[in-house]
Amino acid sequence: MPALSEHVIGLGTWQWGDRVFWGYGQGYGPEDLKGALEESLKAGVRLVDTAEIYGLGRAERLLGEFLEGRAKPFLVSKFFPYPWRVRRKDLIQALKRSLKRLRVEALDLYLLHWPWPPRSVAFWVEAMVEAYEAGLVRGVGLSNATEAHLEAALAVLSRHGVPLLANQVEYHLLHRTPEVTGLKRLMEQEGIRLMAYSPLAMGWLTGKYTRERPPGGYRNRYRNHPRLDAVLSALKTVAEQRRVAPSQVALAWVIAQGALPIPGAKNPRQAKANAAAANLRLTPEERALLDRASAVEGG
Repeated sequence: MPALSEHVIGLGTWQWGDRVFWGYGQGYGPEDLKGALEESLKAGVRLVDTAEIYGLGRAERLLGEFLEGRAKPFLVSKFFPYPWRVRRKDLIQALKRSLKRLRVEALDLYLLHWPWPPRSVAFWVEAMVEAYEAGLVRGVGLSNATEAHLEAALAVLSRHGVPLLANQVEYHLLHRTPEVTGLKRLMEQEGIRLMAYSPLAMGWLTGKYTRERPPGGYRNRYRNHPRLDAVLSALKTVAEQRRVAPSQVALAWVIAQGALPIPGAKNPRQAKANAAAANLRLTPEERALLDRASAVEGG
């Protein structure tokens, strides 16, 4: 099994089983998702990211079902700190339920989904160390963590000799905040992998949407982004020159930044296109064009 550092791109399952946000069961269903997974594996993707809260366990169950009887990819899941979860054993119990749904004995990487109160990051990281020492997880990490959260986690893990492998955050051409805050720099210094969720900005970077034709609901959040037009124009320019999809250019940019994108896929076509981005190498000129188009104040 390749180490986390060796993976170039992954498959995200946020959409799997989510009926409210993504419309699961309306425009796509289990067979589409199974095809997306199979196409991803066929294309060489060997990391799949999920979470107990995705579809309230449905994403994990589907993934476990689809992977039954075949070689397992690098599996990542997450613990959600509901406010009524206040004991370390709550994490262990939630982890065991995730393992049961995924039909595996251990996870390759387990993340704290959000650093929310009432318990501290340090509290939950101690519980993750227990899971690590019990052999239930092979690696631990955070998600949506700031520099302060990372430092708190590192302080705990260093006492136990356990590395902090990853921090999963939103990162793409329309959201370069990890660069502006210094988070990305700290992660690079500490050897913590940046896993980029929503690397296509919830569809905005696929070329499918414009200000005049925006997606509905929460995904409409980038409609008034000050750099939207410049970014979409730059993506189109590079995509046409390279004869690839805008989405592949957007993913290639994330990869070129040293991050690991985990785009979602609802069907084999999307999965195949996403996986192909791993082999797209942007030229210095193309990267410069995209950097200028997406530049933010302070970045």
